[in-house]
Amino acid sequence: MTRLISSLLLGTLGLATGAATARETAGNCAERARVLEHLAQRYGETRQSIGLASNNAVIEVFASRETGSWTIIMTLPTGVTCLLASGQAYERLDEPLPGTGHDA
Repeated sequence: MTRLISSLLLGTLGLATGAATARETAGNCAERARVLEHLAQRYGETRQSIGLASNNAVIEVFASRETGSWTIIMTLPTGVTCLLASGQAYERLDEPLPGTGHDA
């Protein structure tokens, strides 16, 4: 399920990366080191997955296994990091592909 969600997010976020410049001016972007420090100190989140979008932006999911909080960020080739989404109830799943002979 994690891979499915990650794949869906990466595909969807590929569309979102085109509007990154607008996001930078919207106030949800900052220097990468500052964003990572904030996620770690305030929410106890660590990187759970990473992927590369079509425009060479790095998409990462950070989460806290203790609190269940999660955050998806995008780092542009320029080094600017932007918040894309956040929420609660993060769960790590490792599900087989459908139709591979494993029961759901």
